[in-house]
Amino acid sequence: MAKRLFDIVCAGLGLLLLSPLLLAVALWVNLDSPGPVLFRQQRVGRFGRPFLIHKFRTMRMDAPALGPQITVGADARITRAGAFLRSAKLDELPQLWDVLRGAMSLVGPRPEVPRYVAMYPAELRELVLSVRPGITDPASLQFRNESELLAAAADPEREYVEVVMPAKLRLAAGYVREAGLWTDLRLIVATLGVLGQRSSE
Repeated sequence: MAKRLFDIVCAGLGLLLLSPLLLAVALWVNLDSPGPVLFRQQRVGRFGRPFLIHKFRTMRMDAPALGPQITVGADARITRAGAFLRSAKLDELPQLWDVLRGAMSLVGPRPEVPRYVAMYPAELRELVLSVRPGITDPASLQFRNESELLAAAADPEREYVEVVMPAKLRLAAGYVREAGLWTDLRLIVATLGVLGQRSSE
């Protein structure tokens, strides 16, 4: 209950305080390339229930037909605005709405698409999906340069499935076992610190 109340208060304040930035980003995305401002995609949430995640659109409208669901390096499908939004993680801001409506939490295992969740080992799937997925988690911090990591692999899709995803799952499982308000606060502070470093680069 305390975690949910914390999520509601922080997400509500975040949406209110960041509303000018959200409007500016929405306008930029709209002017930069044709298509909707928001990108919606089905992800797997708590207890395996599907939900639609919201992000600012950072790719061309025909992106799904042109490549895999993972993003690799300087992906040609990414728009000019999208490249900056991804680097600064501003594309994730609409997920504050997903937190407010109860589909997500500020901190929790990052939600995956159904295709990859189907590959989870049964025991880890049950554990990781026992909590709401989050905007940030330990795996988000450790693999913040995931796109570049996959770009260096001979087979990015295989690298993700066989190396990156299992490592993310282990980190997610560790978070779930130790989850608490103080753990969440530390992860939020760490995430903000990383964003600060990236914005100053």
